[in-house]
Amino acid sequence: MIPRRAMLAAVPSLPAVARAQGAAPTAWAPFRPLRIVVPFPPGGAADITARLIAERMAPALGQPVIIENRPGAGGNIAAEAVARAQPDGHTLFLGGATILLANQHLYRSATPFDTFRDFAHVSRVSVGTTLLVVNAARPWQDLTQLVAAAKAAPGRITSGSSGIGTISHLTISKFMRTAGIEIAHVPYRGLVPGLNDLLAGTIDMLFDGMPALMPHVREGRLRALAVGSRERVTDVPGIGHLPGMHEAFPGSDMDMAFWYCISATAGSPPEAVRQLHAATLAAARDPVFAEKMLPLGFNAVWDDSPEAFLRFLRGEAPVWRDLVQQSGAQLD
Repeated sequence: MIPRRAMLAAVPSLPAVARAQGAAPTAWAPFRPLRIVVPFPPGGAADITARLIAERMAPALGQPVIIENRPGAGGNIAAEAVARAQPDGHTLFLGGATILLANQHLYRSATPFDTFRDFAHVSRVSVGTTLLVVNAARPWQDLTQLVAAAKAAPGRITSGSSGIGTISHLTISKFMRTAGIEIAHVPYRGLVPGLNDLLAGTIDMLFDGMPALMPHVREGRLRALAVGSRERVTDVPGIGHLPGMHEAFPGSDMDMAFWYCISATAGSPPEAVRQLHAATLAAARDPVFAEKMLPLGFNAVWDDSPEAFLRFLRGEAPVWRDLVQQSGAQLD
C-alpha cells in the first residue's frame, strides 16, 4: 500500500537582516523562475501532473514554476537535461519509474545519466497503475475468460503496447508470466496508434495507463477486465469492480504501480532540497490536486523526506531491473 501520511515542513522565510556579527542566513529562496522538465509531450497524464504541481509549488517558493516539455528517447533527453543543469535548485525533473529505474537496463548503450549520482531526489507526487482493456466486440466478459482463451490458443490473442520497454510492454510481459499464457505482442510507436488499432479491431487487447483508455471504456467501445496493480482500484469511478493481480492470481508478485516524482540536479544546496520538498508536499497534499488526479487514474502520494524517497528508490531498483530483464526488452 502506498503511504499517504507525511509531515509537512514549514517553508522557512529569509530573515530581513543577517544575524549578529554578519553571519550569512542559512535559508534558501529561489532567485529566478523554476522549471520542471517533463519527458513527455503536452496534454498527457505526466504533463497534467507537472502543471498541477507547479501551480501549487509557486506560492510556497515565491517564484513562477514553468513547464518545459522535452520528450524523446524514452525520457532520457529530459533526464539528461536536468542531470546536467546548474545545481542551484532551479531545474526540476518530473521523473518516473521507467525512466529512473528501468531505462538503464533497457538501453544497450549507457543512459546519459545515473539515477543515484546525478539527481537530488525530492518526493513522489502521484501513483497510478495500468488497465487491461479489450475491444468490446470480443467475447471475453471477464479476465477469467480471457486467460482461458489464451491458454486454449497460445499466441492467437494479440496485445498492443506503447512500445518496447514502456510500462505497457513491461506489464504485458509480466502478465503473461503471471498467468502462464502466451500472447502475441505488437509494439507501436506510442499509445495512440495502438489504441486506434484496438478500437478498429486489428488487435485484441491492450494494457496501458488509464487516462487515454477510460473515455472509450465509458463509451462502451472498450471493455475493461482488470487493473495491473496488486489490489483493486476503488477510488477511480467505473473500475472499482475490476480485480487486481493478487485477487486474480493469488500469491503472485505482480504489482504494476507506477509513479511520478520531483527531482532536482545533484549538488543543489541541501537547504534548497529541503524547501523544494516542503513545497512539493504542500502541492501533493492539496485536496484539489488529489481530486484532479483521480480521473486520470492516479492518486496523490508523497514521501516524508527526500531521504525516505531515496530509500524507496533503492528498494524499487531491483524490481524494475527484473521486469526489464525478464521481458527481454532491448533498445539502442
